[in-house]
Amino acid sequence: MTFDQYISVRETAQILGIPEKKVMDLIEEDQLHGYRIADQFLRLKKSEVMILKHTGQVVSEQGPVLYSSGERIRDFFYFNDFYIFSLIAMGVLLYWISRG
Repeated sequence: MTFDQYISVRETAQILGIPEKKVMDLIEEDQLHGYRIADQFLRLKKSEVMILKHTGQVVSEQGPVLYSSGERIRDFFYFNDFYIFSLIAMGVLLYWISRG
């Protein structure tokens, strides 16, 4: 079993041309089967996604996917948390050193 055949929800959404939320809805409706890897990561078989795409059961939603400002802020902190905490730690250490 190779992991090349499994793709993420985001990759599935890009292939089908639909939002990630709709991919999750398709999984809940049993039109797609999601596989949990390490009980943490949800993956889908690329072959199943391609079959669904070619059957025409899913209508591609053209246009930009709009993200709310809350989602943008959450993503910013999720992807940059290490740098934010590092800057805070350096600031605290520099303050502590300069006071001493």
